Amino acid sequence: MAAREFTDEEIEAEVRGLESLQGGSMASAALIGCGERAIPRLRSFLLNGRPRGIYQPRQLAVETLAELGAKSVLLEYLSKPVAIEDAVVRMGEDAVRSTAARELGRWPTEDVFECLMRVGPDHLLPGIVEALGKFRRTESMTYFLWALGDGVCRSCAEEAIRNLGDMARPSLLDAANARTPSAEEEKPSSVQRRRSTLRILSELRVSEADWTGLRNLLEESDPDIVVTTARIALEAGPEPDKWRAVRRLIEILPRADWFVRTEARAALAGHFDIAREQVEDEIARRMKADGKERALDVVLRLLVNLLAGQQNVRPSGSC
Repeated sequence: MAAREFTDEEIEAEVRGLESLQGGSMASAALIGCGERAIPRLRSFLLNGRPRGIYQPRQLAVETLAELGAKSVLLEYLSKPVAIEDAVVRMGEDAVRSTAARELGRWPTEDVFECLMRVGPDHLLPGIVEALGKFRRTESMTYFLWALGDGVCRSCAEEAIRNLGDMARPSLLDAANARTPSAEEEKPSSVQRRRSTLRILSELRVSEADWTGLRNLLEESDPDIVVTTARIALEAGPEPDKWRAVRRLIEILPRADWFVRTEARAALAGHFDIAREQVEDEIARRMKADGKERALDVVLRLLVNLLAGQQNVRPSGSC
């Protein structure tokens, strides 16, 4: 038996049904079953409806339109300028716009790419990052680098850049040294951007020529930047820079958090033939402190355990 065709009034009722947080998914399924006939009313609901703090019905409309193949409606919606003063409403509508961008990633066409690139500079949204990432085009690197400084967008930006592989290298090398607004007054988002940039570079095969442009970062004050730069130096730098990298790894340990300290320890262990002498010297220096200070010295404990792990015997007199 053929499925009953919905009347226009029933389609309108199902569109209104998207407003129900409990029954919205059933209304969406019914509208998908209606096919293209549902698109005009969904378009009106999305483009003419009022953004609200409770954004899920509008988000569901976007997802329903995507399932119906209404690319043109999603492009129209995303291209529509928005100016919302209320912060809660603006955050909700950003979630809707992010979903629209993400759904447009279904269509890797030039008009979609142009729309995302046009809208992107005004809206830092994870859905735009994800959709642009599917195109694997270096024109998007400026947006991806911006997104690295944002806690919400960072992970999808990192994935998008990794997918570009070596094509992203020139932009990453430039970004590693780009401090905004200045070296003296660098914003936390800029520091985070450079942290992520260096981590991605460390996963690529950095040449000695590339390393020349990163060498100065060993003298930074941020532990994460120093440790990642040192790891790159130990893989790609000339011998003097490898020694310098070991020195900076040891010097930065007292200010590093547990995760970064663990990375520094792994880097020292992985290049212990170069690190041994400086590790032993630092242990000897710290062992001169009084007993109470030695007992509380987490760096001394880390270095002693590192040395013992390399020798399979804990040195006598260690704490």
